[in-house]
Amino acid sequence: MARLLFEAVSKHFDQAVAVEDLNLEVEDGELLVLLGPSGCGKTTALRMVAGLEDATSGSIWIGDRIVNDVEPKDRDVAMVFQSYALYPHMTVAKNIEFPLRQRGVERPERERMVRETAETLGLSSFLDRRPGQLSGGQRQRVALARAIVRSPQAFLMDEPLSNLDATLRTQTRADIVTLQQRLGTTTLYVTHDQVEAMTMGHRIAVMNAGVLQQVARPQEIYEWPANVFVAGFIGNPGMNLLAGEVSGDGARALRMEAGALAIPEQMPLSPGGRVVAGFRPEAVAIDPDGGGVAASVSIVELLGSEVHVVATVGSSRVVVRQELSQPRPAIGAAIRLRIDERAVHFFDAVTGERIAGPGNAAADGPRW
Repeated sequence: MARLLFEAVSKHFDQAVAVEDLNLEVEDGELLVLLGPSGCGKTTALRMVAGLEDATSGSIWIGDRIVNDVEPKDRDVAMVFQSYALYPHMTVAKNIEFPLRQRGVERPERERMVRETAETLGLSSFLDRRPGQLSGGQRQRVALARAIVRSPQAFLMDEPLSNLDATLRTQTRADIVTLQQRLGTTTLYVTHDQVEAMTMGHRIAVMNAGVLQQVARPQEIYEWPANVFVAGFIGNPGMNLLAGEVSGDGARALRMEAGALAIPEQMPLSPGGRVVAGFRPEAVAIDPDGGGVAASVSIVELLGSEVHVVATVGSSRVVVRQELSQPRPAIGAAIRLRIDERAVHFFDAVTGERIAGPGNAAADGPRW
């Protein structure tokens, strides 16, 4: 196996910047998830590793060699596509076998490797079928088998679960994690789905507009988001964000258009500064005593195990996570929200960078 390394890598399409100055290492044997919205550059980064796109500048390493000028077929990586990319006229066995035939592996060895790989992925009973006779989940497992069979230095996965329904996506997600743990193959996994990222990755690298925002373990990235974008993107739903100004008179508070939020003394915020307060849906509750921040109920979402109350605070939206046993407000009702100030993060309103937050008054928590 081998590490993957982006060293000051940029990719420009004429005047459009797809990836800008990307510095990122995928450690040997690691499953790293490259996460971000559509158009953020994550798939372009993956394609540069595969050799399907040329880097405008910077160096891409696979193992101990720079591969910028190496042909895709000689990079020893295997790619799993969103669209499966199976040959419809070939059987499952022939699809899995194809990369081995291209490499000139002898027939008895090919057949052995196909059988072993098919058994690993539960495909042994489907080897004589064609892709059109398989379900979406089975086709994705065939695509995985074709990547696995030749034991590459790294797997590159481009949103491989996007075409599956919710149940299959959950099952296949678990299958990929189990398989990666068993094989220990370095894996770069691209997705826009933050649930996939949180449940699958050893680490997550968040991108936006071609720029790397933060790299950290899933729990760290959830607890210590580096900036406003990461805070709002990570979590289901994301962090609530309210802008305001730090008061300079008497008790310290964040003055917002719909009320005020007390600021813990240890938070290094300057009077008069414009900041954004961020807090998770579990850190806010409806105050039956009428204290806190004024809000209006927009939507009440019943999700089976919990309820999300979506409220409007001034011009912003706040999501409150409730237990099923708690009373639910009516849509349009005027309510007051009590925010746990101990769980609030503060971000610079201009740069978006995190200033301070729970567990560490200054922004010195794990970020990279």
